[in-house]
Amino acid sequence: MSAQEPAHHPPQRVGVVAESVSGETRVAATPATVRQLLGLGYEVVVESEAGAASGFSDQAYLDVGAEIGEAWDADVVLKVNSPSDAEITRLRQGTTVVALLTPAQKPELLHTLADAGVTALALDAVPRISRAQSMDVLSSMANIAGYRAVIEAAHVFGRFFTGQVTAAGKVPPAKVLVAGAGVAGLAAIGAASNLGAIVRATDPRPEVADQVKSLGGEYLPVHAAQETSTDGYAKATSADYDRAAAELYHEQAADVDIVITTALIPGRPAPRLLTARNVAAMKPGSVVVDMAAAQGGNVEGTVPGRAVVTDNGVTIIGYTDLASRLPAQASQLFGTNLVNLLRLLTPGKDGRLAIDFDDVVQRAVTVVRDGDVTWPPPPVAVSAAPAVQPETRLAEPEPKRPRPTSAGRFGLIGLGMLAMFLLMAFAPAQLAGNFTVFALAVVIGYYVIGKVHHALHTPLMSVTNAISGIVVIGALLQIGHENRIVTALSFVAVLLTSVNIFGGFAVTRRMLSMFSKG
Repeated sequence: MSAQEPAHHPPQRVGVVAESVSGETRVAATPATVRQLLGLGYEVVVESEAGAASGFSDQAYLDVGAEIGEAWDADVVLKVNSPSDAEITRLRQGTTVVALLTPAQKPELLHTLADAGVTALALDAVPRISRAQSMDVLSSMANIAGYRAVIEAAHVFGRFFTGQVTAAGKVPPAKVLVAGAGVAGLAAIGAASNLGAIVRATDPRPEVADQVKSLGGEYLPVHAAQETSTDGYAKATSADYDRAAAELYHEQAADVDIVITTALIPGRPAPRLLTARNVAAMKPGSVVVDMAAAQGGNVEGTVPGRAVVTDNGVTIIGYTDLASRLPAQASQLFGTNLVNLLRLLTPGKDGRLAIDFDDVVQRAVTVVRDGDVTWPPPPVAVSAAPAVQPETRLAEPEPKRPRPTSAGRFGLIGLGMLAMFLLMAFAPAQLAGNFTVFALAVVIGYYVIGKVHHALHTPLMSVTNAISGIVVIGALLQIGHENRIVTALSFVAVLLTSVNIFGGFAVTRRMLSMFSKG
């Protein structure tokens, strides 16, 4: 090899390891995402039985080109949960480990990883910016967890979510309150609404009201000032908001059948939303799903990982593995987020991972680099609040045109009627008859079209265009007229109405094909 030729580096090996946390059913890469990693130039080795709990056999990984073997000595190790102290000792110096590391809550883990001389990427530190959405594991898992929370609540509730009217009597629909309209909350709202429940939701951000409504829920505002988030994550609420929210929660707790809480603040314990007094006000048989149980819980009395029943018969579900209860889909989404991150870190698609600290996404997720703790990263402002515009001197407003008075309007109407009368009085009888038909057609057409729903405008357009065939017949009868002007106008009429007819039916055919199977 000559001195001018660049050195060729072999592709790095990516290791997919089995999870050691009890009850964890997810895996960091599925056979489908392994194929994508191979497409980035990496070699992939999967620990034996790593995907068994998610329904992916070793043979499925072999079929897409991966190896089955020791994955801990790979150059890049992919995990779901943060590695234990024993697992960290299995990492080689210089290895890059990618997992959910919760750096804000586990600073000691970062120092242990730094002492091991590795580089650590925290998937739960992805900034909430538009171009990082495809890597946002927290949103993917929250979406699944929100859906599963409703399923768990429905199982324990043991009654219909939707209202029923049967020969044996009437069954009222269930009432569901969702506290927090983030990703998990919106998923819960959609799932509960689809099951037929009456869904209400509250959130410190009033701008989510439209999203709640679009999913079939009712937004319950808390009338108190609240600071706007600048990093895409929830902020601690004000004292005024907490007081107003407490009254709302107590009122709703006594009325609804199911409460699902989703409030989390990164780096801090979960805020308390429902007190024991609120739970005591709920009806026997009601269900509470505390999705923040792993961070201390939003509900007083929550036991992480368990479902408990209070003295008044309310079940409080504190499961911390909601996403893992749908392992195949959770693993697929998790693995896709990982692939998108590695795609960013592998710009050359040559199987070589390269971290660029000038990129805000890569800087944010890198919590340890080559044995040095790099957490926390510089803040990334992602507020959607509009920028404050500098004050400008307004130009002098143009003088408003005087609006016509009632007398003026009636005068114009009278002049129009007079002109119409004179036209009808001195015009030929044929013109008067044609004009009368035209005026009636305009009035009828206006009211007919105006009363048709917008969704039916396309087929209606085709039918009305077909009426243009009458114009074609009339034009064909006149096209041989001795007057050349009449002949020319007839030809133009035939041309335009033909385009109108065929175009209308072509548009309708294309629209209807969208609803045809196959």
